[in-house]
Amino acid sequence: MLTHLRIQNFKAWRDTGPVRLAPLTVIFGANSAGKSSLGHLLLALQQTARSTDRKRALHLGDSASLIDLGTFADCLYGHELDRTLSFELGWKLPRALEVKDPLLPERRYPGTNMRLDVELVASKTGQPEVQAMAYGLGNETETVLDVAMRRDAQRKFTLSSQRYAFKMADGRKWPLEEPEKFYRLSDVTAARFKNAGFMADLALATEAMLDSLSYLGPLREHPRRIYPWSGETVPSVGQSGGQTIAAILAAQNDGRQLNRGPRRAKQGFAEFIASWLKDLGVIHDFTVRAVAEGRKEYEVLIKTGPKSPEVKITDVGFGVSQVLPALVQAFYCPPHSTVWMEQPEIHLHPQVQAELADVFISAIQSRQDGVERQVQLIVESHSEHFLNRLQRRVAEGVLTPDDVAVYFCRRSAAGADLEPLKLNLFDDIENWPPNFFGDEMADIAARTLAAMNRKKAQAAGQPGE
Repeated sequence: MLTHLRIQNFKAWRDTGPVRLAPLTVIFGANSAGKSSLGHLLLALQQTARSTDRKRALHLGDSASLIDLGTFADCLYGHELDRTLSFELGWKLPRALEVKDPLLPERRYPGTNMRLDVELVASKTGQPEVQAMAYGLGNETETVLDVAMRRDAQRKFTLSSQRYAFKMADGRKWPLEEPEKFYRLSDVTAARFKNAGFMADLALATEAMLDSLSYLGPLREHPRRIYPWSGETVPSVGQSGGQTIAAILAAQNDGRQLNRGPRRAKQGFAEFIASWLKDLGVIHDFTVRAVAEGRKEYEVLIKTGPKSPEVKITDVGFGVSQVLPALVQAFYCPPHSTVWMEQPEIHLHPQVQAELADVFISAIQSRQDGVERQVQLIVESHSEHFLNRLQRRVAEGVLTPDDVAVYFCRRSAAGADLEPLKLNLFDDIENWPPNFFGDEMADIAARTLAAMNRKKAQAAGQPGE
């Protein structure tokens, strides 16, 4: 689970400042304000980690990638190649990690939280290269182990730590190589030292964190009459929700059972999702079944009411197919995952938008086979109804202010700004931005004034305007 991030000189962001990421993090803001760029960097880091090219510091993408960011100049704030793209990521480990110094067995460095700081600059050919990378391992209050690798003015790398003493192996005074990707030592560099083997553990922890990320975009695929599935376990519903039905079938096949919290009844995955769709008021029930015995094609049948006939998902309102991927991904992702969603409320009635907040609260509090899933959701939204429901749940004690982080994103002359909104125990936002959801009070005042003027005109025997 991500705990914080900071991004500098990436696209619209000169500097996000430190951003606290809660189990449920919601980002509001105007169109083209820079909200999506935050997730785009994470996708770029993920596809870099998954790339087979270890020499590429940052995989900017192509037509076959998770995301295509263009050139490095396209990614930099102001498109200026002399800028340094830097980011800091902090996350909580699923399991504690303990580093041991093989030369000093009594020295141990245990930690449950990690931090990675990276600086990327343009090479002579305009490609991103690592200027510096640094790891921190510790807990929520202190760092117990730090490691930094940095390029000097002569373009040579040094490896250093304030808390750990690296020892060079005999006869291995060769220069340190470029880092692999943006987060790991090369094998040759690690072999230069007697006690640098733990750096591989830090790199593996980084890869595990990035692999736990999933992304659902704002435009989901149209429903189909037939869905293929041959038994595979898909990693997610896909960026556009195209693997939603495959995910449901895979979870059912694995016998996954979920409940909404302590002392709540367990349900099979498909039943669990169906119950949420019913609670949302979107449909009464749905079924996924093979079109015929022994076939690998499946159809999704919907009942809009208790006495309604079953119809295919293609024959009901568009909102069902748009919200279903969001629901499935929120509960399908493995424990300790982070899910980034854009506009999950699209094509939904205002009441359903409000209820969707309850779905996501349940997702971060849900249990799988009796164990807390500890899932994180980062949601980009334009929905006032969604926010109002979050405020209500904080006031009711269903959520604590620590469980949720709310931000407002806006464009300024200096680029994008991200303002944290302070949600107190009384459900109030203490620092509402102007025109947060439009100028409601101005609209009310103008409507009242217009009505008064019409009444005055009518009383004077004049036609109203």
